[in-house]
Amino acid sequence: METDVVVDAGGRAAVAAAIASVAGLVDELAGVCAWPPASPAGPLRVPDLEAGPSADPDADTDPMLEFSEACLDGLGVLARVEAATAAVKIRLVAAYAEAVAGMEAPMVGAYEASAREMSLVAEVACVLTVGERAASALLGEAHALTTSLPAALDALQTGTIAWQHARIMVEETAGLTPGAVSVLEAHFFGQDAPDPDETNLVPAAGPGKMVPARFRRKVRAWRERHHPESLEARHAMSMADRRMEYSPDRDGMAWISLYLPGVTACAIWNKTTALARGLQGPHEPRNLTQLRADTAAGLLLGSANRDAGDMPTPKADVLVTVPVFALLGITDEPAEVDGLGPVPPSVARRLVADGASSLYRVLIDPRNGAPLEIGRTSYRLPEALKRWLKMRDGTCTFPGCSNQSLDNDVDHLTAWQHGGTTGISNLGQVCPKHHRLKHRRPWTPAAATKNEPPGWISPTGRYYPAEHPDRESPLMPPGCQPMTVSLLEQAILTSLAA
Repeated sequence: METDVVVDAGGRAAVAAAIASVAGLVDELAGVCAWPPASPAGPLRVPDLEAGPSADPDADTDPMLEFSEACLDGLGVLARVEAATAAVKIRLVAAYAEAVAGMEAPMVGAYEASAREMSLVAEVACVLTVGERAASALLGEAHALTTSLPAALDALQTGTIAWQHARIMVEETAGLTPGAVSVLEAHFFGQDAPDPDETNLVPAAGPGKMVPARFRRKVRAWRERHHPESLEARHAMSMADRRMEYSPDRDGMAWISLYLPGVTACAIWNKTTALARGLQGPHEPRNLTQLRADTAAGLLLGSANRDAGDMPTPKADVLVTVPVFALLGITDEPAEVDGLGPVPPSVARRLVADGASSLYRVLIDPRNGAPLEIGRTSYRLPEALKRWLKMRDGTCTFPGCSNQSLDNDVDHLTAWQHGGTTGISNLGQVCPKHHRLKHRRPWTPAAATKNEPPGWISPTGRYYPAEHPDRESPLMPPGCQPMTVSLLEQAILTSLAA
């Protein structure tokens, strides 16, 4: 993504015009939703031909019908307000990127360019409270709309199209030459667009009148017919984007997705389906969808038994936070797996009992949820301070970053050469990406404490507080007195810590 966004000399005027468009639409919305309505508004409606030309339109009006029509008209205008608001955001983001580029000194090499882009993306992400991937995509969309797709941006600003239509234009023109982008935009938004009125036919739906999925199909079909490069060349370039993605979900579940060449993905699907069908039988309780998932997991984990309940214990580094009484089977409270989230206590007990040497057990106090100790049965033992830091921070401490603790670096908040100490209050964990950003741009971590991770101060002076781990007191089994430790509890904790 290019960050040197080019905006015309009247950038301030463009932002002001976009804001004025929103204000005008908001006034229109207020007029449409006024009750009683001052004047007819909204789309034209079919007249009642049976009533005759002399029928009084105000005769026998139904107040509820008028109110329902006003609600629908208001929704229509509100959709245009949302589109115009998106256009304002695009112009503000593009103008900010241009202003930052203008204030910076000339770049020296790709290293400096990468650091500036990371800092720009991080600042936008923090202000909008979104992830850096979303902020980077927004900056890229702003660059494309303000430089290559002005007609689409104008349509978005007037509310003629929705934000989804504008994004489709950005996505489907990616990789095209500037000339090809202009031709595609002119076909749908410019003078080259067909005008059915000239043939006395029913007017065709414009881009804003089509649902986004249908509009994408039309744009993609036109793009494929007129693309200057062959599909072979584009496929070769897309091969570089292949990847695997992981996304935790509710109820102790998660998603794994692969972006692969189509023939490879098809082969994987067909082989998994064939193996799953081979497991079907009169005594097999799982359906084909479940068998596919269990078969794929078994193939990846090298399990001969492809039943979901008999998968091998993960061999990668895992932090499992388990309430003491849940580990003992006394309560049914969920545990916490680093990088996944809550899991059933039965899963946590199996991980703790059968896990690999790189799995660390974290026990928490039954009274307040604070960490008690970390099991010392692992083969690879990091320093105790580093493990405590992982428990305190949970993830990378940079605003909005959710990189998990086992992938992060331990960093001195105040550098050692500047008088910083190696204590818990002067340490924080950051992912490699934001560790580099801290040393390349003026992003500064704030102070930390024994139990609270550090916040961050951006180059613009904005302070972003730390995101604290969401801890709460575990459930107490019957007969246990809160805020006290009995001799039995102390003996249990001593035994578990041994």
